[in-house]
Amino acid sequence: MTEEYQMEERDKRESRSQLKRMWRRFKRHTLGKVGGVIVLLMFIVVFLANFIAPYNYSTQHRDYAHAPPTKIHFTENGHLTWPYVYATERDYNEYYEMVYTEDKSKKYPIKFFVKGEQYSFWGLFSSQIHLFGTGTKKAPIFLFGTDTFGRGLFSRTLWGGWISLSIGPFALVTTLIIAIPIGLLSGFFGGWVDMFIQRITEVVMAFPKLPLWLALALIVQGLPSAYRFFFIVGVFSLVDWTGLSRTLRGMVLSAREEDYVMAAKAVGAGHGRAMFRHILPNTTTYLVVVSTLRIPGWIIAEATISFLGLGIKEPQTSWGLLLSQANNLEAITSYPWLLIPGVFIVVTVLAFNFFGDGIRDAADPFTTVGGK
Repeated sequence: MTEEYQMEERDKRESRSQLKRMWRRFKRHTLGKVGGVIVLLMFIVVFLANFIAPYNYSTQHRDYAHAPPTKIHFTENGHLTWPYVYATERDYNEYYEMVYTEDKSKKYPIKFFVKGEQYSFWGLFSSQIHLFGTGTKKAPIFLFGTDTFGRGLFSRTLWGGWISLSIGPFALVTTLIIAIPIGLLSGFFGGWVDMFIQRITEVVMAFPKLPLWLALALIVQGLPSAYRFFFIVGVFSLVDWTGLSRTLRGMVLSAREEDYVMAAKAVGAGHGRAMFRHILPNTTTYLVVVSTLRIPGWIIAEATISFLGLGIKEPQTSWGLLLSQANNLEAITSYPWLLIPGVFIVVTVLAFNFFGDGIRDAADPFTTVGGK
C-alpha cells in the first residue's frame, strides 16, 4: 500500500468515528431531537399537502368568505361520539355584519379517505382521495377558517409551506456552491489571490441586505411565480455567501499548515486534491451546523418579502403572503384565524434553531450534552 492510500483510509475511519460520536451526543440533546422531529413532520405534511387538505389551495367557496374555523363536535348528550360537524349558514347581525351559525338539523360525520376534488400528486399520478372530509359540499370543513375569497386557510397553509420550507434548502445549496470554492481558494493560496477575493467579499458585504432584497424583488414583479421563486433563491445566495466564505477561509488558513496537508503534498497531491480531498472534509462539521442555523433566517426573509407584496404572488401562496392578509388591526380583530400562518413560521423557525443547536453541541467536544 502507498502512503497516500493509507492516509485516505485513516481519514475515512476518523470521519466515520467522528460522525458516530456526533450521533451519540445528539441523541442526548432533548431540544435538538424535538426540533428535528418537528422539522421532519413539517416536511412530511407539506409533501402530502394535496392529500391531507380536503380542498385545493385555490378552490374558492364564495358562500364562505371569511368563515371562521369549523367547529368539530366530539360529544353528544354528554357522551363521546364519532367526530361530526354541522352545516354552516350565513346571516347578518344587528350591526349588519356577516355571521355564521350552525344548522343543527343534521349532523355530518367526518370521514377518512373520502373522495373529493381531483389533484395531481407531484405530477406522478392523479387522485381524488383526501385524508378527511364530510364527503358532501353541504358541510365543508375549514379547520383554519377561510380568507376573503372563501379559500380554505388550512389548505393554503399546507401548500404555502412548500414555498416557505423549500426556500431555505434551495438557498443553502446555491450559497454553498458559491461560498465553498471561494473560501477554499482564498485561504489555500493566500497572497494576491486572497487579497483580491477578500476585497470583492467586503464590497458585497457592504450592501444593506433588506433594501437590496426589495430592489431586486421589484425587478421580477412581472415574472411567473415559479421564476420569481428561483430568483428570490438566487438573491439570497448572492447576498449571504460572504459570511460563510470568510469563516471557511479562516479554517483553511489554519488547516493548510497541518501535518496531514503537508504529507499529502509531499506524496504528490495537487492543489485541487489537497483542498477538496483533505481540507474540505475537515470543515464538514462546521458546514452542517451553519446550514441548519441559516435556514430559519431565509424562511423569515422570504416571509418578509412576501408579506410586503414583493415575493410570491397570487394564486400561489406562502406563509408570508398568507400573513399579509392580517396587516391591519381590523382584520386581526375580526378574523384572528388569519394569524395562523404566523404560528407555523414561529414553530418552524424555533424547530430549526433547536435542531441546529443540537447539532452544534454534538459537534463541539467541549460542550456537555444531556448532563453527561
